[in-house]
Amino acid sequence: MLEDITLKLDKALKKITGQGRLTETNISETLREIRRVLLDADVNYKVAKNFIEDVKEKALGKEVLASVTPGQLITKIIYDELTKLMGSSSREIRINPSGPTIILMVGLQGSGKTTFSGKLANKLTDQKRKVLLVAADIYRPAAIDQLKTLGKQIDVPVFSIDGSKDAVKIAKDSISYAKENGLNTIIIDTAGRLHVDETLMDEVASIKEAVNPTEILFVVDSMIGQDAVNSAKTFHERLAFDGIVLTKMDGDSRGGCALSIRAVVEKPIKFLSHGEKLDSIEIFHPERLASRILGKGDIVSLVEKAQQQFDEREAEDLEKKLLSNKFDFEDFLKQIKMIKKMGSLQSLLGMVPGLGKNLKETDIDDKQLVRVEAIIQSMTKQERKNPKILNGSRRKRIAKGSGNSIQDVNRLIKQFNEMQKMMKMFSGKNNKKMMRNLKNLRIN
Repeated sequence: MLEDITLKLDKALKKITGQGRLTETNISETLREIRRVLLDADVNYKVAKNFIEDVKEKALGKEVLASVTPGQLITKIIYDELTKLMGSSSREIRINPSGPTIILMVGLQGSGKTTFSGKLANKLTDQKRKVLLVAADIYRPAAIDQLKTLGKQIDVPVFSIDGSKDAVKIAKDSISYAKENGLNTIIIDTAGRLHVDETLMDEVASIKEAVNPTEILFVVDSMIGQDAVNSAKTFHERLAFDGIVLTKMDGDSRGGCALSIRAVVEKPIKFLSHGEKLDSIEIFHPERLASRILGKGDIVSLVEKAQQQFDEREAEDLEKKLLSNKFDFEDFLKQIKMIKKMGSLQSLLGMVPGLGKNLKETDIDDKQLVRVEAIIQSMTKQERKNPKILNGSRRKRIAKGSGNSIQDVNRLIKQFNEMQKMMKMFSGKNNKKMMRNLKNLRIN
């Protein structure tokens, strides 16, 4: 996510990093390059212009402290201005305190409305909301089928009227259905078009008038850059939506949409969506994305993802095994499954400070985890518990059973043995102290 802009900004900032002090000349040179980076990333021209002016004004008025370099200072100013540009703080979904919460999804066809509706339903269900999904896209039978499939996966009911060509009636009737069945949150998936037209706008405006939604979310494909910003402007002028959802963020390496859209329509980005998994949805935090854009990582989000998969009792058992050097392939398999639930390796490593700007040049393949998992699953329980018994014939059987080469199996066993030797070196009192310190770490 956003690898291109991260790399180019890092390159632009290096020009001022080695300078002894900030001057109008080196600030102007650096900001000229940053402006070019923003425009290359498809950031709106006016947004880029205002951003550069704001950074320049603050940079020229700052004295460099003895403990801070010019590069650090300008990076901090850019971080603050990026955060401000994207909205300064996160915004949650509004909940109706005196009736059902109705969330209306709008946007162009192909923006990911239906998939995101399922993801949001899944998230709200985890928050103990009783959700109803509503299939109001009357033009695309595939969208109705897709919503029903998503609903079945997360055990959320889907309301639709077979053969109906009246989206407004479907939306209105869904509210009665929700009330009758004790459901307090209604997510209405509407139709889209390949481009903005009057028929589309009239229909969504009529649905809005009929159901009086608590929240209208404009869902947009972040990869279409300035077109996304233009369609957001048109939808907002007609519907006055409450928030923006940026989808397909895993495919957007430029970032123009994320940096422009909030400034142009003056409405907050509420969610980021990436990937097809139903848990691949994030509340949008401007300061975290600003940190990632500048290659500083996003440790808070990484910790939150880990905590979602974290089981305290299992963690204590794992700690004991690590301390006594009894970590085996069975434990290794559990850790792989936990990591897979957290998301792709590329997205996780992008949250580690310092790694974000290097990922574009790194070949990170999630299939490597799948390969390792297949090898371990092809072992017997006895082999996983006692890797020492893995002789030549057993390794050959494992390779064949997992669809890998004998070299792949040997490589994994070698790496595992090296890891065990390392753990043995750290076992004992020193490791106990280290583990205690790690457990006491807190994010302030």
